[in-house]
Amino acid sequence: MASSSSSSSSSSSTLMKYHVFLSFRGEDTRLNFTTHLLQALKDEGLDVFFDEEKLERGEQLSDALSRAIAVSNISIIVLSADYASSKSCLLELSDIMELYSVKQQIVLPIFYHVNPSDVENIDGSFKKSFDDHQTRWSVDKVKQWKTAFAEVGKLEGWHIDGSISDRPETQYIKDIVAYVMQKLMKHQVFLSLGEDTCLNFSSHLVNGLEKVGINVFPDNETLKKGEKLRSTYSRTISASNLSILVLSKAYASSESCLDQLSDIMDRKHNPTDKHIVLPVFYHVDPSDVRHSGGHFKTSFEEHESKQPAERVQQWKTAFAEVGKLKGWHIEGGKFDRPETAYIKDVVEYVIKKLTNIGFESASEELVGIDDQKRTILKLIKKKDCRVIGLWGMGGQGKTTLAEAVYKKISLEFESCCFLHNVREEIEKQGKKSLRNELLSKLLNSNVDIDTPSIGSTLTQQRLNNKKVLVVLDDISDPNQIDCMGVKHLGSGSKIIITSREKQVLKSGGADTIHEVKALNKNDSLQLFSTFAFKQLNPAVGFQDLSCKFLEYAQGNPLALRVLGCNLYERTINDWESEMEKLREYSHPEIFVVLKSSYDRLGMVEKNIFLDIACFFKGEPIKRIKHVLSCYRGVEDGISKLVSKCLINISPSSSTHNEDIICMHDMLEELGKDIIRQKSKTPGKCRRLWSHEHIKRVLKYNQGTDRIQGMKLNMSHMDKLLLRPFVFENMTNLKYIIFYSPKNSECGNDKKLYTNQVDIVPLPNELRYLRWDDYPCKSLSSSFNPENLVVLKLPHGDMEQLWDGHHWDGHQDLANLREIDVSYCKNLRKMPSLSGAINLELLRCIGCESLVELWNEDDHIELVNLREIYVAECNNLRKICNLSRAINLESLDCTDCQSLVELGNEGDRTDFVNLRQIDFNGCVSLRKIPNLSRAINLEYLDCSNCKSLVELWNGDDCMDLDNLTVINVSNCSNLRKMPDLSRAINLEFLDCTNCKSLVELPCLDQLASLSGWCLHLNGCHSLKKFPQVPRHFCSLDLSETEIEEVPDSIKDVHKLETLWLGKSKVKNVSINILKLEFLRKLDLSDCPIEEVSLPFDPLCNLQHLNMSGSAVKNVSIKLESLRKLNLNGCPKVEVLSELPPYLKVFSANDCTSLEKVSFADQNLYQFDSLVDEFCRDHNLLMRFCNCFNLNQESTKNIEANAMLKIGSLAKEWAATYGRKDFRDNLRSLICCFPGNEISANKFKYRSLNSSLSLKISKNGGSGSRFLVFAICLVANLAHRHDVLLRYIGEYQLTAAGGGNGGDGCENFRSEISHFSLHEPDKYMDYHVFILSSIDMVIEDKNYEEASFKFYVRLLDLGRGGEEYIKVERCGVHVFYVDKKSDSDATEKRVAGNNRSSSHDGEEGD
Repeated sequence: MASSSSSSSSSSSTLMKYHVFLSFRGEDTRLNFTTHLLQALKDEGLDVFFDEEKLERGEQLSDALSRAIAVSNISIIVLSADYASSKSCLLELSDIMELYSVKQQIVLPIFYHVNPSDVENIDGSFKKSFDDHQTRWSVDKVKQWKTAFAEVGKLEGWHIDGSISDRPETQYIKDIVAYVMQKLMKHQVFLSLGEDTCLNFSSHLVNGLEKVGINVFPDNETLKKGEKLRSTYSRTISASNLSILVLSKAYASSESCLDQLSDIMDRKHNPTDKHIVLPVFYHVDPSDVRHSGGHFKTSFEEHESKQPAERVQQWKTAFAEVGKLKGWHIEGGKFDRPETAYIKDVVEYVIKKLTNIGFESASEELVGIDDQKRTILKLIKKKDCRVIGLWGMGGQGKTTLAEAVYKKISLEFESCCFLHNVREEIEKQGKKSLRNELLSKLLNSNVDIDTPSIGSTLTQQRLNNKKVLVVLDDISDPNQIDCMGVKHLGSGSKIIITSREKQVLKSGGADTIHEVKALNKNDSLQLFSTFAFKQLNPAVGFQDLSCKFLEYAQGNPLALRVLGCNLYERTINDWESEMEKLREYSHPEIFVVLKSSYDRLGMVEKNIFLDIACFFKGEPIKRIKHVLSCYRGVEDGISKLVSKCLINISPSSSTHNEDIICMHDMLEELGKDIIRQKSKTPGKCRRLWSHEHIKRVLKYNQGTDRIQGMKLNMSHMDKLLLRPFVFENMTNLKYIIFYSPKNSECGNDKKLYTNQVDIVPLPNELRYLRWDDYPCKSLSSSFNPENLVVLKLPHGDMEQLWDGHHWDGHQDLANLREIDVSYCKNLRKMPSLSGAINLELLRCIGCESLVELWNEDDHIELVNLREIYVAECNNLRKICNLSRAINLESLDCTDCQSLVELGNEGDRTDFVNLRQIDFNGCVSLRKIPNLSRAINLEYLDCSNCKSLVELWNGDDCMDLDNLTVINVSNCSNLRKMPDLSRAINLEFLDCTNCKSLVELPCLDQLASLSGWCLHLNGCHSLKKFPQVPRHFCSLDLSETEIEEVPDSIKDVHKLETLWLGKSKVKNVSINILKLEFLRKLDLSDCPIEEVSLPFDPLCNLQHLNMSGSAVKNVSIKLESLRKLNLNGCPKVEVLSELPPYLKVFSANDCTSLEKVSFADQNLYQFDSLVDEFCRDHNLLMRFCNCFNLNQESTKNIEANAMLKIGSLAKEWAATYGRKDFRDNLRSLICCFPGNEISANKFKYRSLNSSLSLKISKNGGSGSRFLVFAICLVANLAHRHDVLLRYIGEYQLTAAGGGNGGDGCENFRSEISHFSLHEPDKYMDYHVFILSSIDMVIEDKNYEEASFKFYVRLLDLGRGGEEYIKVERCGVHVFYVDKKSDSDATEKRVAGNNRSSSHDGEEGD
């Protein structure tokens, strides 16, 4: 009977998720090796499927076994001598390998007393077994088994030889279990729960998680049996990515639950750990969890009577911290949602969180880097380590280490960017272009700075406000670091730089430099074995030789990989022969080690390797295979280079998802060094890449028939006049690559030029021609392009490619795959391409003079054409004959402003393979072509097509099953959208600023359409509220003609954000109060005079914007509210009972406002005020230009500001020095009209911009913090505030000259406020109450403080930044005990006498 370590699979109604499926031949290993392995896996708490009987079952596996394999994370196959003789084993193996190929199940083979090559080649005892099967079973079945068997022989695993010289089996088992644990415990959930939910809610939650393939501990079988958690739960927690805490009434009564919770929170506190904790408050109040109240108070009192006080306090602290985390609160009342809805939300959230975890690849690349990664992570935590340099020789693993650290910590930063191969990318595209790419990623917006440095104050300030992570890989010059602008990155940012040169890192400002160490012997052996034997340890008989090769590799990962690949499947004699070659060098360099792999290549592979090293690194593999097809057997040659780790093929995001050829720069240098050794004379070299050598050849006509390729970075060249017959002697020249980096600092001057009448003849052997800024008016008429595969002449001077009369033979262009003539501004017409039957890519971007691509009468065969790019061809009017482009996948006509139509009326276009069309900016386009046959269309962009009236005729039968994106934004004449009911997979619909759009089709059936991806703002003619799917969470109807929010709004029950700003909405249905998830409501600039709705039912509303409206009185008592905007409401007279802890409250220019009051603070709870809609780090209270405020209201505003600062002071002090200290709100800014500073709130005042005060003595026994609140008066009349900066410089003097030195310490604080979109215009004097996280000072027995204040304002209207005079200033000191958050208290001080108070105010 089949069983697992915890339950019977055959009887279970709920299919388990096994950690490991164990496949083995019972007669061989059941009573020895396998039973020991099974027990070791069980001891780690793993669920192992272990088939005990191994019965013959006919030709198919039982359903139970097939399911067990399918729901196992890992399959371990113990390949013993008689394994293949068992049909049931082969059936298992076949299922396992099928899953491996389709689902990437992890498969680990153990070659137990058998040779791995016998498995791969079906030799030895296995050959006899399969011969026997062929006499009994069908040919197809046996063939399937043999294929699977051979495939598993190629996998990496463990070879247990069993000889006297081999290791003990116990050591192998220890390694296997450790490896399984490492592989297994990603994406696993630990569930902590009380006994009162194990048979109801928690059981359903586990079931929901298991259904989507998430492995949960404990599983449902354990819950059903009511088993206690195993003692290994701590190990399970440490191996899980995510913990869910179901906090029920009985939870805190369990010591086991509290121990789990304590362990979980310890993991969460670990700064190098990204453990996710999700609480579910099940029928309990989150505040009771935070404060150990309600049922929990009784539970903890019982624990205190039985357990040590220290242990109980640890539990209570962890319990309170969990109560502050975001999670799900399931009240369970009759008005609550069904539990199934909560479970669905939890499962979806868990999937999202687990998917976003920086999954760390377990590939061979990461062998041996854990210790070094931990070292770097420790450096990251240090405040004084901002720029960290990784230094080491090429191939040592600097980039791999940087990537591992980047993945580990990237989620802790606001923005991240990893720039690979900086040295190389600067060569290709120039410093400015690469820097713009970096800044655009960091700031999440397009940045284009054309100056050598970042001169823009605004850009510097934006960078300075962001905590980012940047990796600059392979820096060769310290100027490259400075150019990237790292000095402007904000507080807490980290910059990791890799370089081969230590001095570069020192000069570039690295705070610390870590030398990337070579791998140790054990790690080197594992990495080497992975490539040399395709397993994790050396084969028997090769142990000593392997160790000798390790000595030559010197722990260099690149050398270990290349050496291992070179020795794979070779005999011991071959190994000894290779060793003898290396012994010829007394101290062989890495190049010698790498060259040993090159030397064993055949002539074809050597030529391909050298061509890639010199010319084609980073190029698309598919195209280059055609270019290199001059070598017979190019496919096989490239495969051999990949198998020997001399090149690798990787996907690229920058080349339309094409795979590109990658080569380590050390191997590139090896190839170039080999070429240098062969010839010192440029004219006799086959391959040239040095600009000095190429200049000599071109200038002095030194070219010969030996030259086969030239690659020249023209930014390194001075201007050079080419002679007409410069290539005359280079009859075998196959590759010309003359390129200028994008945005290179050399400017746009052409470096290679000719006399105007000259056309330079080209060799007929050319296969790859790239010549940026091509200087001639056409290609030479003597040039026969029959061998040409790639033709790239961007930014050239051509008026035509060639004389059309010369090329009328179909065979001339048969090899041509790609044409790129982008930005050839004089090119009027493309030639006949009738012979280019294999053309795949045509790029004519920015050809301003191009009127047509080809003649309408041309009989051209475009059956292989897949991509056409004619963007920015301003005079292109028509594209004819596309009906023959039956395999066209992408058509880009962006900004073709004269394009009226694609073809002629009535053309039959069979676009069955078309996936993407881009007509963005085609302002003359009146109609798009008939797309009824474009059944695979995914992306349609018609944005800014201002003449477009309709997309397609309503009568057209459109099959839109694959369409995911439609963009018609800014189509100002589009009046109607067609029926989209068949667009069942539509995810994105953008109708922004479609000013003539009167109505939308019904959208409520489009299940894939997301509310965040429907854009209707700016549809000025849209009057009817749209019918949208019920699942929508966001709806933007701003700047529409919609006058009413209808009763049907209740159907969109998941709505979280509703934008109606600048619409015509006058009435809002009371049904809006049924939107329990609504968090943001924008009614700004709507003609609403009175808001009659009682907002209180909207218990999750966080952001309410009614700015610019005609409302008069506002009273909102929502505890959830975080941001309230009433700017520019001229009729508002009274704001009463406002929530006291609003994060952002703005009432600027409320000229009638007289009364402002706040609700009782004791009715509300101060929390961290985290809100995704208010992403700035400031608390704001702004009453600019509210000159009718009465004195009582001014006092209320002052009191509320000081209340918030007092609460912030406690938070700041409680988290001081912790990792999350800077995650707090950074500052508070309060502003209102006036020129007086309250004596009640600010004891210390001055009639100018500076003051001094005495610090009260610390009469308590513990340490404390000083937190300063300041008050300034300034006249900002008639100034527009874009960026306002409040600067405080202060000096603290310690008692008795303590604290070392003269006892004085200087500090500087700056509080900034942006109002870029709507700059505030101030009138007359204003009072500013301010405090910031920088004003939290740990008290070192200071006795005196002196302050100096400044205000600087960036006013674009006045042409820059200016100082504003501070007329008066005041300071208030909060004294906060250095205790935990719950215990921090403030002290009231009167002179030198101290008395306690609860209000945190400083006495007079």
